[in-house]
Amino acid sequence: MAVPKRKTSKARRDKRRASNIKMTSPNLVECPQCHEPKLQHRVCKKCGFYHDKEVMEVK
Repeated sequence: MAVPKRKTSKARRDKRRASNIKMTSPNLVECPQCHEPKLQHRVCKKCGFYHDKEVMEVK
């Protein structure tokens, strides 16, 4: 049975594990009112609209 000659360092171990855990960028959509990019299912920060309704006032 194969046995490692040296202990695997934490840096080497974590580099190997990190290749499987990749973050994805947030999915941006165009606001139907002001056509600015915004996060899905969130109120637009530029115009304050959500689902064709003004939810908050933008100063």
